[in-house]
Amino acid sequence: MRIFVPGGAGYIGSHTIVELYNSGHTVVCADNLSNSKKGVIKNIEKIVKKSVPFYKVDCCDKNKLKKVFEKERIDAVIMFQGYKAVGESVKLPIKYYRNNIDSALTILELMDEYKVKNVMFSSSATVYGMNSKSPIKETSEALRLNEITNPYGETKAMIEKILMDKANADNSFNSVILRYFNPVGAHESGLIGEDPNGIPNNLMPYIAKVATGKLEKLSVFGNDYKTKDGTGVRDYIHVVDLAKGHVAALKCFENKKTNIHVYNLGIGKGTSVLELVKAYEKANNKKVKYVITKTKTVVRNMDKDKIIDETLAKIEQQEKKKQVIDTDKLKGRHKSDEDKAETRRVKNRYIAEYVQTNYKRIGLYLTAPEKTALHIQAELS
Repeated sequence: MRIFVPGGAGYIGSHTIVELYNSGHTVVCADNLSNSKKGVIKNIEKIVKKSVPFYKVDCCDKNKLKKVFEKERIDAVIMFQGYKAVGESVKLPIKYYRNNIDSALTILELMDEYKVKNVMFSSSATVYGMNSKSPIKETSEALRLNEITNPYGETKAMIEKILMDKANADNSFNSVILRYFNPVGAHESGLIGEDPNGIPNNLMPYIAKVATGKLEKLSVFGNDYKTKDGTGVRDYIHVVDLAKGHVAALKCFENKKTNIHVYNLGIGKGTSVLELVKAYEKANNKKVKYVITKTKTVVRNMDKDKIIDETLAKIEQQEKKKQVIDTDKLKGRHKSDEDKAETRRVKNRYIAEYVQTNYKRIGLYLTAPEKTALHIQAELS
């Protein structure tokens, strides 16, 4: 197959392009290089020993992107384009909604125009929200409750819904959705890996920059979680395994029984922050300087409803005389047709946004695990 890969100069996209070539496919790559480097394409070409057609284009620009579809024969699209930092998405939600949704719709419109019927979407386990029971299944109840707590995750869920609606409306349109957990590592050649512009948002590249002296130290947020060493745990999958998962998923386009496919991509085993640090030190024979960071008020390992109630109580106490917020409405006291799931979603999103903006003034700090708090521990430290 000849596959169009928007966002192909990025971390996951670049490794997937390599595996696509290794499996006998050919690729057309596009990227606006907002968080990647053009040199990545040259390094891909060194690995696969072939020329990779590359277009520097913003996927929100339909007129420029259309030229790619006009010039190239495309059998399928793997969509990697889009901003991906959770913390930044809370601070700059409009930027995320505009870019991520707009670019996806632009690509889908051009696919329609040029009769490209196969698309694979780079989604995220973020769509499961908080309090998802492990192991998380693709049919998790969390999806129905819609308890996503950041705009990045919301854009992923929205694009998933768009793809499902399109597939339901057009039986000839094939949609594959891959929900990643936490990619780490690099190609064995060392020519490509996770090397974002600026300060990394992900743990592994941050560790690497500390080890090489580009950053002073790694701040580990808390060491008293209920884990082996007290630090937070995540499911990490090697980026090459993740890339091979995309190649394997291409077979779904041949499945005539259904045209919607959804898969999680992870390993089902958690690794703590310190375990990852020690693994890096052992593999590279190099020490990584880190410090355990404490916060003024720590709320962790609590159930979600308790966090919500205590947070609302504190906000209500601080804002009572100012009448800044309608806490009665947030607590569900107003009569309405809004169901419980929607009420929870409104509470979670409001609290995350309010605390993000006002945490210094109200003196509230949250550093809870990803599955039991508000996905904002890094921003509140």
